[in-house]
Amino acid sequence: MESCIFCKIAQGEIPAEILYEDEQVVAFRDIHPQAPVHVLVIPRRHIATLNEAPAEEAELVGRLSLAAAEVARRLRIDQSGYRVVMNCNRDGGQTVFHIHLHLLGGRAMTWPPG
Repeated sequence: MESCIFCKIAQGEIPAEILYEDEQVVAFRDIHPQAPVHVLVIPRRHIATLNEAPAEEAELVGRLSLAAAEVARRLRIDQSGYRVVMNCNRDGGQTVFHIHLHLLGGRAMTWPPG
């Protein structure tokens, strides 16, 4: 999508602090962190919401989780713990309509989250 900020980050058109990337996934620091560690993990392919992810992209959606775990290891929060969240649509808290995981850590998380 031409106007999608996450597509532009994935294509290198907008700078970001990239922490992980492969042929399908990019992870970068959130510019408005909600925890000491706040990383966004996105697919390079544009999918607006989880509701729009086709069944044939199940592996890609799973790769997002594995990439989040790898970033947690690299940032050394894997043993202390972290939270992975995917918001869907406005009431779910989604503000950028390109699916993405939030990797949050570096402090104790509380429950319920919202």
